[in-house]
Amino acid sequence: MSHKRIAKRRAATAAGGVLALGAAAILLPHADAAPEASRDGSSTPGTSAARTLNADDASALAATLSGLAGDAFAGSYYDSGERRLVVNVVAGGDDEVAARAERAGAVVREVDNSVAELRAGARTLGSEAAVPGTAWALDPRTNKILVTADSTVTGPRWDQVESTVTELGSGMATLRKSAGTFKTFASGGDAIFGGGARCSLGFNVTAADGAPAFLTAGHCGVAAERWSDAQGGAPVATVAEAVFPGAGDFALVRYDDPATEAPSEVNAGEQSMPVSSAAEATVGQRVLRMGSTTGLADGQVLGLDATVNYPEGTVTGLIQTDVCAEPGDSGGSLFTEDGLALGLTSGGSGDCTVGGETFFQPVTTALDAVGATLGEGEGEGEGAGEGAGTGEGTGSGDMDDAGDAGQGGTY
Repeated sequence: MSHKRIAKRRAATAAGGVLALGAAAILLPHADAAPEASRDGSSTPGTSAARTLNADDASALAATLSGLAGDAFAGSYYDSGERRLVVNVVAGGDDEVAARAERAGAVVREVDNSVAELRAGARTLGSEAAVPGTAWALDPRTNKILVTADSTVTGPRWDQVESTVTELGSGMATLRKSAGTFKTFASGGDAIFGGGARCSLGFNVTAADGAPAFLTAGHCGVAAERWSDAQGGAPVATVAEAVFPGAGDFALVRYDDPATEAPSEVNAGEQSMPVSSAAEATVGQRVLRMGSTTGLADGQVLGLDATVNYPEGTVTGLIQTDVCAEPGDSGGSLFTEDGLALGLTSGGSGDCTVGGETFFQPVTTALDAVGATLGEGEGEGEGAGEGAGTGEGTGSGDMDDAGDAGQGGTY
């Protein structure tokens, strides 16, 4: 299967026309599966004022409320079954916060832990339990830190992680074991190639100076400086900036030819899916992933602000999902069926036979860091209301068949 997404020196045309993103959902095995309203088994309280929202509008509303609610805001998540945004507020906190969220159309739920307390717990894990093979993320559905240890965490290292979680308290964190191994997903194959590694192009973008470029995983960017759209082919793009490990896993790669056409779309095999803008992910949101190894896959967002301790080092600020991925999928695109760019494939455990968890670099963070824009550079998780984040744009490259951008990188 070919998933080339590097732009050629020609005008980009989508073969067979551009299909609606919704068409991809029909092809996916879990397209009709609705995630549970709450993973701790609790029911979501209802409110007659709550608005029915699609996932993208719920994400925009969540971004707005998080900026207005202050210390009482304890995270939010999307209940896809009820099609409602659930907003957590700290019990006994400012009543105006709850009233404001309800007026905006969200369901309000009282919880014990504030975001500040959960982040403090995450910092404790970082200082006392940051062993390779562990990861943690904030889970607003349980109002706890979700801590995961892969199959390599055994003996004294497991004891270290377990004791740290126990010290945080049962109401603060939960610990679970993963059957796989946390790793990045670089491999040999047919997407983008550099230094003997294969990665996937995530999204075409426009660099700060107006030049065509694309985003991929940072661990791909530090593995090689020059990248080609064919194995053994001449380089067509050069890494401008790369971050890995540390505060993210992303790279900006500039096309060598400034006349390169770089359309804002994802090649999903026989379908070209337009990408309009970047947005923040929301827990509970259904998402799609494209990768050069495994193609199109779907799942849901499990946690935000995730920290992953890879063998190469610790990476922070990621999105945790239950979407599968495999070697060669690194750098690939995470997006919604409505055309919003969410993330770049970083790494994880498992595969697309047994499942597992995969972590993604938020696109909004990467764009801010490198000064690039996607689409028209609008809709990056700000603003609320119907149709938020649907601006159209052009600004990304078409590495061969306009759309293989978004295939995996280090996985």
